[in-house]
Amino acid sequence: MLKVDHAAIIGGGFSGTLLAINLLRHGTLRVTMLERQGDRLGRGLAYGAAQAGHILNVRAANMSALPDSPDHFTDWLKQEGLGQEGSFATRRDYGAYLCAMLDKVRGQASDRLTIVTDEAVDLSLRDDGVHIDLRSGGGVDADIVALAPGNLPPHDLPAFAGLSGHSASYVDDPWAASIAEGLGPSDRVLLLGSGLTAVDCALSLDSAGFRGRIVALSRRGLAPQSHAPAAPYTARSDRPRGAASTLVRTLRSRSAEIGWRNAVDELRRFTQDMWRAASAEERSRFLRHLRPYWDVHRHRLAPQVAARLAAMQAEGRLEIHAAKVVEAVPHGRTLHVHLRRRGQDERETLPFARVVNCTGPLGDLRRTDDPLLRQLAIRGDIRPDPLAIGIDVDRQCHAIARNGSAQQRLFVVGPMTRGAHWEIVAVPDIRRQVWELAREITGAHWVEAEGL
Repeated sequence: MLKVDHAAIIGGGFSGTLLAINLLRHGTLRVTMLERQGDRLGRGLAYGAAQAGHILNVRAANMSALPDSPDHFTDWLKQEGLGQEGSFATRRDYGAYLCAMLDKVRGQASDRLTIVTDEAVDLSLRDDGVHIDLRSGGGVDADIVALAPGNLPPHDLPAFAGLSGHSASYVDDPWAASIAEGLGPSDRVLLLGSGLTAVDCALSLDSAGFRGRIVALSRRGLAPQSHAPAAPYTARSDRPRGAASTLVRTLRSRSAEIGWRNAVDELRRFTQDMWRAASAEERSRFLRHLRPYWDVHRHRLAPQVAARLAAMQAEGRLEIHAAKVVEAVPHGRTLHVHLRRRGQDERETLPFARVVNCTGPLGDLRRTDDPLLRQLAIRGDIRPDPLAIGIDVDRQCHAIARNGSAQQRLFVVGPMTRGAHWEIVAVPDIRRQVWELAREITGAHWVEAEGL
């Protein structure tokens, strides 16, 4: 087992911040956290770019950042006068909560926590430690390093390749504050995607005063479902088993008994084990055929958000369609988008004053523009997982090198480990991951006899 006196964390968003907090809580080692965007420290993209109308998709009672203190977030909400257990807090408030946690541990840890506002561009793994090269020309030496890249930006669909930065009609960043800038009530906006990112974008446009028409487009035209009161039920105690087709039948049968929300929720404790138990072929089939349906039922909207979207649809200001973009052609200040609706052969051409990429985060390591990840992948220090939806890791979060060996000094946490864990994009899953990793690095699990 490595002796760790100094840990470096690259990425100061949710995953990186929580890992730092837990390392400092459970051990006596030093931590250096590197974040290139100082205004995102502790918040990351999800909470740092959130607007006032962006609401958490999970009730406050399930949003504690600490698995060993389940009331931590609700206690903070009550103290700040911002809500209670059943509330759906705003993402801005959750970002403030994370920053408050970081400030508190920074005060308690004193000189054990160092925060560096800089970009890591390369790192070298050595027998005796790790050296990190910074954009500024400086460097950081540590015993181990953890990558916490968060969700990588979406890539452009083929029809829009080359338009980024060259056309005001195309926005590749769905979190940009300027997506409604220059739009009038007669304009039409196309959202590429109809999932949670598209929901946030539609709300941002509405909050900015846009009263034109919004069209959300995805191949299946599915939109996230809403949370709703559910009848009490007795959750199953055993993990469902069998091939994907068998699991689908089991879920449908269970939904008929206890309601689909309960049937999905009771799988939460088993999902990661079910994913690990599935063969590579079954995982691939799930991604091709079932993932969109799972996502819209698993990752739900707060009721007030769902009501707001329904009102926009009733007013004719929001439409959701199943279609595929075939081509996009610049035409003056607009983009003429050629699309083919699902189940039809003929093309349809519609003009849009603005098109926003809401396809969701990039997972394919081979397509990332991040300089550090690219350099590590080229050298073979990390590799894509077999499904190309993230970075390959083992169950202890060690990065897997190109040759298949586990990197003892290099860890990866957060959404980019989805290939190994699948359910690792929501707060309840990430908080458990970084808590367990921190306790293993610091030896806290042995101190409390959990390893015996």
